[in-house]
Amino acid sequence: MKPAPFNTLPGDPLPLARAFWLRAEDGVRLRAAHWAAGGASGTVLLFPGRTEYLEKYNDIAAELNAAGLDVLAPDWRGQGMSDRLQDNTRPGHVGDFADYQRDVVELVVAAQELDLPRPWHLLAHSMGGAIGLAALDAGLPVESVVFSAPMWGIDLRRVPEAVAMAVARLGIRLGRSGHPAPGSGGEESFVLLDPFHDNLLTGDGRRWGRLVAEAATWPDIAVGGASYGWLRAALLECRRLAALPSPALPALIALGDRERIVSPHAIRTRVAAWPGATMLDLPDCRHEPMMERDPVRSRFLEAALAHFESAAAG
Repeated sequence: MKPAPFNTLPGDPLPLARAFWLRAEDGVRLRAAHWAAGGASGTVLLFPGRTEYLEKYNDIAAELNAAGLDVLAPDWRGQGMSDRLQDNTRPGHVGDFADYQRDVVELVVAAQELDLPRPWHLLAHSMGGAIGLAALDAGLPVESVVFSAPMWGIDLRRVPEAVAMAVARLGIRLGRSGHPAPGSGGEESFVLLDPFHDNLLTGDGRRWGRLVAEAATWPDIAVGGASYGWLRAALLECRRLAALPSPALPALIALGDRERIVSPHAIRTRVAAWPGATMLDLPDCRHEPMMERDPVRSRFLEAALAHFESAAAG
């Protein structure tokens, strides 16, 4: 595990994360980070969402550390400092969601080599929720899971799924697989384009400002809109996941009432068929509970920590 960089903004304290490089079996170089709690009672495997990067979760990792949990997280292939999958590094792109499971395998191997304290738990946000559900089906060795606005379906803004799939396939046939799909926002990071009052992520102005500063200061780790290839792969994966049985694990699933990125219907359908699942509805919350205003964020984190503690005790 060779050391990797971990960015800070001016005025930030020294990072507590130890970042390092991993290599997936297909040769893709991945960045990961470990936040050590010291005398930890367990470990959280943190699966970020699309466009995200390790630095975005530094505050969350610190709070999990304060609760006595180590944290291990990756930059997924195609984003953050991990290898991009095409020459044009701006669009968020992947050709097959199964490739993300290669990244999961390397993360689990790293957790074993680091001898991270058990039990292990999964905390997965948005696209990380799709990757996480697939990983659970493949036997991810965790004792409990918390999902934050999991991408088990996509909010296509009243566009029928069949139409979205047809558009994605047409773009691929036209040789534009790695180009941004219509409506995805182009090649620029959307946090540099969207006004705060209408953004889809958070109602917290300070945290939104932090995201803008990070995207402007670290353009090399940001990505823009989703590619035609990513869109097709994501729609196919959501279909595949919908047909899978729910894992026999205790799960907490959080969803904001102002969600406009993933499909609330797909989430509620899954929860209704999952005997070990509990729904956490978050009023006045957009897509990112962990980046929301303090009352919302605190409610989510308290519920997640209680869930992890209960699973560990049981």
